[in-house]
Amino acid sequence: MTFTWTAHRFAGGALALDVANSIVLRFDPERRIDRFTDVAALDSFADAATRFGAESGRFGVLVPVAEENRGRLLLLREATDRHFRAEISDAGRPDLLADLLEAIAGVLRGPKHQGGRLSLDTATAQSALALAANPEPDRLKICPNCGWLFLDRSRNRSRTWCDMAVCGNRNKAKRHYRRNREEAAS
Repeated sequence: MTFTWTAHRFAGGALALDVANSIVLRFDPERRIDRFTDVAALDSFADAATRFGAESGRFGVLVPVAEENRGRLLLLREATDRHFRAEISDAGRPDLLADLLEAIAGVLRGPKHQGGRLSLDTATAQSALALAANPEPDRLKICPNCGWLFLDRSRNRSRTWCDMAVCGNRNKAKRHYRRNREEAAS
């Protein structure tokens, strides 16, 4: 099966969050999908992040992660997810921050550029470091539909869904369906 990255997959608002969200249904072992287990999908993520990512202007054209650095990117992805989920739930822990900083350092110690362009892993490390250094806890949220991490950039910080066009509409459709079933049953 061929997978294509779409704008919806970059609803996190920061590259580090989009990378963390590369695992679909993270907490459902039966249906969990890790998009980065497919090397072609991982390699195409850099181009898609350049086209669709909220931080594309900051990093420019990204290049894929070198094969020898893929493991470090995956460690960074998991540390990012654990740390920011804990921050959102007000259970921030120094050990999770330390894990995140170690993962960032591991990536940043490696090669940063390929052909004059920033590599995906380096840009992701810089994005995670910026999020950790300038936390906006009231803007960092978890989508109640898909469980993805995202930054709420709305003026009044009232955004609920990672992407209104996908998760928001799915939730609205579920409520509409339930309401119609309840009315038909009564």
